Amino acid sequence: MSRIARLFGSRDGAAAIEFAIIAPLFFLCVLTLIAYGIYLSAAHSIQQIAADAARTAIAGLSEGERERLATDYIQRTTMDQSFIKPSHMTVTVKADASNANQFTVRIKYDASDLPIYNMFTFAMPSEQIERFATIRLGGI
Repeated sequence: MSRIARLFGSRDGAAAIEFAIIAPLFFLCVLTLIAYGIYLSAAHSIQQIAADAARTAIAGLSEGERERLATDYIQRTTMDQSFIKPSHMTVTVKADASNANQFTVRIKYDASDLPIYNMFTFAMPSEQIERFATIRLGGI
């Protein structure tokens, strides 16, 4: 058997070549899933913090007092969040212009410190996460 025929007939190293072709795509997919999981976890946490801050702020009698209650709540409760830093949040509490019986707590969060923005160079979600929760005064 000639050397060329043996070269094309041999299967030695085929798995290594297949792994070298497929592995980068596999690891890219896995790391992308992890990165988007981190982002979605942070976005969900911001939404939950906004909802909890709105429930806390309902005890306030004025916009200023509601904003202080919401901000105090956020400063006290976000210490156990792994990816959330209270210093990166901007909290606003305003009465709704269209309905005087409800107010909205809005949180803008600068997520540029999340590790996903340092790891990847492809298209990522916005570094600004903005979530809000609206509460009706006096119940239903």
